[in-house]
Order: sequence, then C-alpha cells, then structure tokens
Amino acid sequence: MEINELISLVANNGFAIAVAAYLLIRLEKQIGSLSNSINKLNTIISTKLGVVIDNDDSSKVA
Repeated sequence: MEINELISLVANNGFAIAVAAYLLIRLEKQIGSLSNSINKLNTIISTKLGVVIDNDDSSKVA
C-alpha cells in the first residue's frame, strides 16, 4: 500500500477505517502463525486423548 492510497483512504472513508485496515495488513502474518499453532495444538491434544478430529483445511490462512 502506497502513501497516496493511504491518504485517499483516510480522506474518503475516515480515519478509523484506515487504522483498522493498516493494523489488519500488519498483523496478517501473526494471525496466520497463530492459526497454524492452534491447529498443531489441536492435533497434539487429539493424539494424546486418542480422539479423531476432522481438520478442515479449507479455512487455512495462507
């Protein structure tokens, strides 16, 4: 995202929307990492308990 696009976003849609979009862009990698960690933890717990859990791969964050 270039600075001109960011300025246009603030002018057209308001400061709050621009801040939310900026934070989502910045945190996208961390959200993906957290999602992968949760999936791994789910697998580990289900293995320890001997329970079969269906892993839905269609909701993965790339």
